[in-house]
Amino acid sequence: MPIYIVAQINIEDRDTYARYEAGFMEIFDRYEGELLAVDEAVTELEGSWEYTRTVIIQFPDEAAARSWYDSDDYQALAQHRFAASAANLAIVQGLG
Repeated sequence: MPIYIVAQINIEDRDTYARYEAGFMEIFDRYEGELLAVDEAVTELEGSWEYTRTVIIQFPDEAAARSWYDSDDYQALAQHRFAASAANLAIVQGLG
């Protein structure tokens, strides 16, 4: 069953965040992930969307998603994201 990670991100320091972006795909590609959407101008249908970036990624299963997120390489890279932004990340179960 596919797994999605949805991220809502408020980028506060673009220069530091750029270091995260520069290394992201190299690590991400090792874990069978697929980048589905990156948007900094979402169209709100209801409520308010107070994030500077929204990201949706897909993995074949939860084990692959957690392997990527928990990997030493990703966690080292994520330190740039942690320093440059505030985020909400959630794993969402696909429908199969």
